Amino acid sequence: MTTPAATVTNATVHNNKGDIFASFDVNDFDVPHGRDEVWRFVSLRKLRGLHNGDFAEAVTQAVTVTGGDGVTVETVAKDDARIGTVSAPNDRVAAQAWTSATEATYVAVAKAAEVTDPVIIEVTGRGDGVTSFGITTVDVAASASATVVLRYTGSGTHADNVEFRVGDNAQLTVIVDADWESDAVHLSAHRALLGRDATFHHTVATFGGEVVRIVPRVNYSAPGGDAELLGVYFADAGQYIENRLLVDHSVPHCRSHVLYKGALQADPTNPRNEARTCWVGDVLIRADALQTDTYETNRNLVLTEGARADAIPNLEIETGEIVGAGHAATVGRFDDEHLFYLRSRGIPEDVARRMIIRGFFSEVISRVPVPTIREELEQRVTDELAKTAL
Repeated sequence: MTTPAATVTNATVHNNKGDIFASFDVNDFDVPHGRDEVWRFVSLRKLRGLHNGDFAEAVTQAVTVTGGDGVTVETVAKDDARIGTVSAPNDRVAAQAWTSATEATYVAVAKAAEVTDPVIIEVTGRGDGVTSFGITTVDVAASASATVVLRYTGSGTHADNVEFRVGDNAQLTVIVDADWESDAVHLSAHRALLGRDATFHHTVATFGGEVVRIVPRVNYSAPGGDAELLGVYFADAGQYIENRLLVDHSVPHCRSHVLYKGALQADPTNPRNEARTCWVGDVLIRADALQTDTYETNRNLVLTEGARADAIPNLEIETGEIVGAGHAATVGRFDDEHLFYLRSRGIPEDVARRMIIRGFFSEVISRVPVPTIREELEQRVTDELAKTAL
């Protein structure tokens, strides 16, 4: 199942960010180093060997799926013809997860089915002394619609590949809830392929974990595709959260919208225990992707000393015949005008700051279509703010 290619290295020349080497075999990738572009922000020594093969005993992920009418769930071999059809892994950890996994979870939504209740996929960490690997495929047939909640809980070391195939005229909403315990390490590659006039909404919420790195990638197979990628994250002292995404526009008349928002707070008395986040947003518009409409935004609030956020938006445009393309990214503290306005209305400063932060996140959280999850995320923001000395 390896993509045909000569022996490759991390420095293999490619035409653009969409054409980087891909393979299902971990041995086709060099061991990454700290100076490699896609790994330069994360501390490799904190990955517990996921990047170089020096990890604890490999085990299968612990996963449960709750579906409904029109939803079929199977545990299949990873060489099943329905698995791995979106694309192969693009980095060594994702390839390691594929190589080390022994089976895959296949979730199918039947043609024209309208699944009203969310499909819940819950992955639980396997704890100390082992490393879990997983493959999950969500296949939404033509004209169907569904919402999938992918929730990660518990502790341990975990790497997985999650792929989404969205058929013609189908609609898929995905909510990724990385609610790990504070000692978890999780690296995840998400790959989506959209059919003609398909709609894909992908939201990532990351509040837990020691190191969490989620890499979504969206491709279009026919015109009319519409992708919305949203994210919220809140990093505390000792946490590293990375979101690194690519939207690859290769066909005409498609749309993408990206909006990620994050906040960071550290312990200023312990500079070695910093809070760090990294967001890298790549959008590629190929020469044949006429009339593309895309925009990406990343906003970060740094709440204390000892916190660092990196925000890197990138646009790669190979045709001028587009509807629009743009990007924006900010890293900063509170908006002084907003704070002044609230204080002038008699609201104490600490209360005003918390109101501003909740409003900051609400733009993303309000778009989560499942009320219980939306309320849960709002409560997590409130809980995080209760620990912050603003």
